[in-house]
Amino acid sequence: MPTIDELLTRVSKPARYTGGEWNSVTKDWRETAVHIALAYPDAYDIGMSNMGIGILYDILNKVDDIACERTFAPWEDMEAEIRREKVPLWSLETRTPIKDFDVLGFTLQYEMTYTNVLNILDLSGIPVWTRDRTGEHPLVIAGGSGGFNPEPLSPFVDAFFLGEGEDAVIELADLVRDWKRAGTPRMERLRSLLKMPGVYVPAFYEARYGADGHFLALEPTTAEAPAVITRRILEKLPPALVRPIVPFLQTIHDRAAVEIQRGCTQGCRFCQAGMIYRPTRERSPEEVVQAARELMRNTGYDELSLLSLSTTDHSQIVPMINQLTSTFDDLKVGIPSTRVDSFSVDVANAVAKGKKHTLTLAPEAGSQRLRNAINKLVSEEDLLGAAENAFQRGWTGIKMYFMVGLPTETMDDVDGIIEMGKKVKAIGRKHVGGRARVRVSTSNLVPKPHTPFQWARQDTGDELQPKHLRLREGCRSVGAEFSWNDPRDSFIEAVLSRGDRRVGEAVYEAWKNGAKFDAWGEYFRAEHWERAFETVGVDAAWFAHREWDTHEPLPWDHIDCGVTKSYLRGQWRDVQTVKTVPDCHHGSCNVCGMQSFDALGPARGVADCVVKLGKLAELRRGAKDHEGEVLELV
Repeated sequence: MPTIDELLTRVSKPARYTGGEWNSVTKDWRETAVHIALAYPDAYDIGMSNMGIGILYDILNKVDDIACERTFAPWEDMEAEIRREKVPLWSLETRTPIKDFDVLGFTLQYEMTYTNVLNILDLSGIPVWTRDRTGEHPLVIAGGSGGFNPEPLSPFVDAFFLGEGEDAVIELADLVRDWKRAGTPRMERLRSLLKMPGVYVPAFYEARYGADGHFLALEPTTAEAPAVITRRILEKLPPALVRPIVPFLQTIHDRAAVEIQRGCTQGCRFCQAGMIYRPTRERSPEEVVQAARELMRNTGYDELSLLSLSTTDHSQIVPMINQLTSTFDDLKVGIPSTRVDSFSVDVANAVAKGKKHTLTLAPEAGSQRLRNAINKLVSEEDLLGAAENAFQRGWTGIKMYFMVGLPTETMDDVDGIIEMGKKVKAIGRKHVGGRARVRVSTSNLVPKPHTPFQWARQDTGDELQPKHLRLREGCRSVGAEFSWNDPRDSFIEAVLSRGDRRVGEAVYEAWKNGAKFDAWGEYFRAEHWERAFETVGVDAAWFAHREWDTHEPLPWDHIDCGVTKSYLRGQWRDVQTVKTVPDCHHGSCNVCGMQSFDALGPARGVADCVVKLGKLAELRRGAKDHEGEVLELV
């Protein structure tokens, strides 16, 4: 068998597989009791830009007897070598076969990486199906936003961690240490995970279907398994990651980063992250400045990204920017996510150094009516004011993100996108002349669990095509560039987002057909999935292209993200009436289930909110119908 070093000479970008980067941690296996491999089911270039991986890696490796290492999906050239030479996939730090670890933990951020999960298991020599694993194999655990509908991957993942894992990973490591000392059998290890808050173990649940084949319920098969699993929430943000690994090669986000805020208060009805990461918690400007100081010292970066779902919503963003710019003369500060208003442009302008190129804004819809329907709290005046401010300050380009296929959308709404591009282009020409660039980028709606749009239908490809054609021609006529997503890609994502356990069988078949790196346009093949759905008898259109009844059972009903189903149902009704709810950042509570509970009294801050969330979960478990009168908040 050839050495790993020999394989590295045969592939492009060997630095994806070598390890040894600055700030990486390598421990002696003989001196450590617990061995955990963290996997991101995409290429190293993508996975190393995921802050969640870095945070868990740092937390685990701070414990002396825990060795935490990394692995990623090997690119096609390396996969070919691994399969040809029969070399099991290895960890970057010690080049230990992944199958020798105690735990293999996946981060699930995007449904189109699911076939890569299976590919990593197979390349590691770990049985793909949970039912085929023995005590010799690591426990396969997954977390991240994909875990909020775990069912499509439940045949392949032993346990799902739901919510924030900073504390949970240490609890897991403590369990592993005890299991190894006691020689605990595999099934008993899984059973003991049932007692851990925020953990879902699929082996102890069974799906029930009606005579028509439609999903009816997911039921525990043992008294120890909770009927509802409530996500874990940290009362406050943990210390910032200040010793991140510095890759040898350029990654997607090749800069230092500080998470300045977790959660979002805007309440966009299509946005899953805005629902599942509530409540909002912030870092102080002083904490961010101190983290930036340590990051610069530990990494050598001269660029800092302030991460948040909506960075300029931070209540102290101006003092934070002022402190950063006054403390660091040469630091470039990036704001990746902003509101669509002139204030956000002012903030972006305050941190811009050197040439100003493209500012990104996300109006999401082309008409005020539709923006109200999706609760995107931005007006045309906001957008045009932001464009005026940006071009006037010397920016030469504006990129605007929109969605198509939104509920209640008409061709007039689509034309509104073109009209918006035309107006912004005119503003740009007024200030920077021929250098003005306007780019319109659209994505297709993918209904996501735990959002008001979880009941929405997705437009078919035939319905989306004329909208894309109208936008392409219209944007060309007004001098704006246009890009769009392939409807076939969005269709598969929707099926994986809302699928039940039977969709997992299609994931397996698609992978056997050759599906992998589906998130990369050059590798995505719709025919792999079409054949898979046909083989296993899954009606994919039933999951994607119909409007779901708001009282039908959902495959993710056993997962409690904290926002109540009744609140989501009320928000879905408001789509039709275009009634909006205000941003709850400034004390206006919308009674979503996180910030206060009518049945329990108002919450006082995040700590009380978290406590009440636990009490609410108890009420739900004890109620005959957890959508009953006591919990009907809307």
